[in-house]
Amino acid sequence: MRILMAGASGFLGTRLADRFTADGHQVTRLVRRPTRSADEQRWNPSGGQLDPTLVAGADAVVNLSGAGVGDRRWTDDYRRVIRTSRVDTTGTLASTIAGLPVADRPKVLVNASAVGWYGNTGDRVVEEDAPAGDGFLADVCRVWEAATRPAEDAGVRVVRLRTGLPLHRDGGLLKPQLLPFKLGIAGRLGSGRQWLPWIAMTDWLSVVTFLLDRADLAGPVNGVGPAPVTNADFTRELARQLHRPAIIPIPAVALKIALGGFAQEALTSARVLPGVLGGAGFDYRHPDLPGALHAALHD
Repeated sequence: MRILMAGASGFLGTRLADRFTADGHQVTRLVRRPTRSADEQRWNPSGGQLDPTLVAGADAVVNLSGAGVGDRRWTDDYRRVIRTSRVDTTGTLASTIAGLPVADRPKVLVNASAVGWYGNTGDRVVEEDAPAGDGFLADVCRVWEAATRPAEDAGVRVVRLRTGLPLHRDGGLLKPQLLPFKLGIAGRLGSGRQWLPWIAMTDWLSVVTFLLDRADLAGPVNGVGPAPVTNADFTRELARQLHRPAIIPIPAVALKIALGGFAQEALTSARVLPGVLGGAGFDYRHPDLPGALHAALHD
């Protein structure tokens, strides 16, 4: 399969591109900087510029572009970066796809989104049919997903992958917690009652390949594991696997001082289940947290 990827250099994109290559697919990576290898092609999504022939040569398009939501304090400027880095890339890809002759359009666009779509769900279980919630990330997800509409209206199968918290020691939720845990100065965040929709990295990679192959699946898909846990339970299990204590809770007020606007999202509860994947028979390699954390720390 010929796969055109945007966001191939990030935490998830690097691993997904490697997985595609290992599976024998031909991957072309879209980059904003000057190209460095034969498998890279330059584009300018902020200016809406993308060579249509690059898209016409692809069987599938995978878009993971977007500035990291936890990388910096949420100033007004960085909020704009979070939003535009997602909407501009998605809109450029979707409109380019829609502008191609029918015979030249890729068969599928798998476009990143996030469980932030649901906002704070408390203890309420939500699946893909739940409406968008409230808050900054929910608003971003709403316009982000809407930007895929031109491709969908053109008859292309569009999957909006609402990713949860992929677990791997080199990034995401896990990496910034490892040193505090190893030093014995970590603990739950806030009350610890907020639900975390985690997924093993291996399973997340398999979800994407599964969605590329399943021509009957379209629309929103929750890229999460089947058994979300509370932050307190996650903290206890991580401490157990690292053989360290986790007895110093981080108060909500301290998070707000340290993280600014992002603190509210860090304390958000999202009890999200993979309704579409469950109905489609997706087979998780690590369906429970202990197995997923062990793989994240050691594989």
